[in-house]
Amino acid sequence: MVKFIKELFPYIVIFVVVVLIRSYIVTPVIVRGDSMDDTLEDGQVLFLSKISYKMHDIKRFDIIVIEDIDGDLIIKRVIGLPGDDVSYMDNKLYINGKVVEDNFGIGDTSDFTLDDICDINNDKCDGEIPDGKYLALGDNREVSADSRVKGLFDSNQILGKATLRVWPLTKIKVVK
Repeated sequence: MVKFIKELFPYIVIFVVVVLIRSYIVTPVIVRGDSMDDTLEDGQVLFLSKISYKMHDIKRFDIIVIEDIDGDLIIKRVIGLPGDDVSYMDNKLYINGKVVEDNFGIGDTSDFTLDDICDINNDKCDGEIPDGKYLALGDNREVSADSRVKGLFDSNQILGKATLRVWPLTKIKVVK
């Protein structure tokens, strides 16, 4: 019996290490739908870094994985940070009253103001995104169900940052 346990021990250690890594550091996530076209495509597999935002702040234009109110995992791009006033007018992104280059969005982006977004979930914005909240949009703006539909996202809904595309093998690369 002791010999059997000694032989099994390395496999148990490997299993525990893999479970811990997957639970606390990195986990795979599958892109569902076309809301992030052309950056990400339906069926691609990404690595989600669960520790990146424990070490660094969320940055504008990061691609994040969010658990929405329905429990679905969605992948979007951070556009607005706490303290920002964000709007889209005539297909131009305005942050704090200044035009910001948005090279990620494809298709036309319907006009919106921060007040429009805040009204969705009755958030109190007072002209800026509240602490702990983020505005996120899909890159394929004409089809994405993002902050324009779901409102601002709480920081606790953000599971982490999409860091690496690992499938299909021909498209392995760092996600930007």
